[in-house]
Amino acid sequence: MNLLHRPPRDRRMERSQARLRPLPLAVAAALLAATLLAGVLVGAAGLPVGGVLKALADTIPFVHVDSGFGVIDESVLFELRVPRALMAALVGGMLAMAGAGYQGVFRNPLADPYLLGAAAGAGVGATLVIVLVPGDPGYGVPLAAFVGAICGVLLAYALGRTTGGNGAATLVLAGVAVSSFLAAVQTFLQQMNAEELQRIFSWLLGGVGSADWRQLSLVAPYALVSTVVLLAHGRLLDVLSVGDEEAASLGLSAARVRLTVLVAASLATASAVAVSGLIGFVGIVVPHIVRRLAGGSYRVVLPLSLLGGAAFLEVADLVARTVISPGELPLGVVTAFVGGPFFVVVLRASRRQVET
Repeated sequence: MNLLHRPPRDRRMERSQARLRPLPLAVAAALLAATLLAGVLVGAAGLPVGGVLKALADTIPFVHVDSGFGVIDESVLFELRVPRALMAALVGGMLAMAGAGYQGVFRNPLADPYLLGAAAGAGVGATLVIVLVPGDPGYGVPLAAFVGAICGVLLAYALGRTTGGNGAATLVLAGVAVSSFLAAVQTFLQQMNAEELQRIFSWLLGGVGSADWRQLSLVAPYALVSTVVLLAHGRLLDVLSVGDEEAASLGLSAARVRLTVLVAASLATASAVAVSGLIGFVGIVVPHIVRRLAGGSYRVVLPLSLLGGAAFLEVADLVARTVISPGELPLGVVTAFVGGPFFVVVLRASRRQVET
């Protein structure tokens, strides 16, 4: 049988049996390491490359290297650049992996934290904490963002179902409608709390410029839990892609798997949005590229999206802080420049698949 004309069911069966190979994983890990290093090396302060490498090596246990840095240089490196680089990687990995998880749940290549209303819902939740709990130590924002993300996705999904459509365009339109409504709610909250307007706007524009070790420690547990759950459900999402009947014959509860993945993906979205603001298109661009390069199995797509998303946003952050130096672009603007045209390509491809 011609591979190009193999029935979709056969291709889904092959995908459910695929495994992550060492070479793509090693390439993705090396790419992430290179972008992380670039994120640490590049900055407004002219730190010598050799000194930065020595200072980083000095943090390795049982390794002692004199970097020659003074107190100011050490502070710039470890209090500004390193936390920012790590935060960009964490946010990018969470958004990309959440996008892949949503796409597996809804069987839709256009599902994305930003388009499905998850990011907007998380934004409303975080804004409520910012304006209503001025003395919040930081724990309330991720929790409220998580609740808002869940509500946003459920609203978009319910709206899409009530219109009688199940296609990609229907879900996207429902997500856009929900996101617009939630954006209006957020704007209302901003206008009612003008004293917090600057803080809210800086959060809405998206970015990791204010990242520090405290923020990393606050969101890391949420990111870790969502990562473990999503990676553990890669094989189950592959089984679901074959069909609910086949999954049921294997004793798998499709509803339970979808709910678990939905919650985990929303938690990943909330953990990212709570510290970076609204950064769109990462959850579409990265998983789609991974599928093109490494196959459609979620046992492959999820871990490679995690690494690829981290590297992607690290590069985007480098562009954001260098292209108009000494100024800085909002990170969401950079990803929109890439993701906007990319989204159109994916939408056209998905429509052709539906027509055929």
